[in-house]
Amino acid sequence: MSIFDSLRAGITTHSAAEMQAIAAAIARAIAGRTESTLALHGDLGTGKTTFTQGLARAIGIQEPVTSPTFGIFTLHRGEPVSLVHLDAYRLENARQLEDLMIEDFLRPPYILVAEWPERVAEWIPRDAIHLWLSIGPDESHSIQWR
Repeated sequence: MSIFDSLRAGITTHSAAEMQAIAAAIARAIAGRTESTLALHGDLGTGKTTFTQGLARAIGIQEPVTSPTFGIFTLHRGEPVSLVHLDAYRLENARQLEDLMIEDFLRPPYILVAEWPERVAEWIPRDAIHLWLSIGPDESHSIQWR
């Protein structure tokens, strides 16, 4: 069973390490693509940045990964893949991304992780992998691919 088969049914995690392991499995599954976009949907505190930290480590990025909320996006250069981490929470529409010149950094090979993608939906590529993150009543976290 592939990670995406498991994600379609939904995976529940009970720790940051488990969430990061899922992200690492996704990194392995998309390895070899020259570019990929992951759109992370979910409320505050559902684990979007924790997921991105696990993905970054899995693709060889050693520097700390934090939420780019105030800077809107952060570029993490890696070999052979770079990570562009976008937090669109403070954006009102996709046109605002043009002013940031983020496309200058989207040269293969890269992975783009977009938090709050619904704010810039028309800018997200059609082939993006959309993941929904949530928190259960017992404080467990869930992640699902739809």
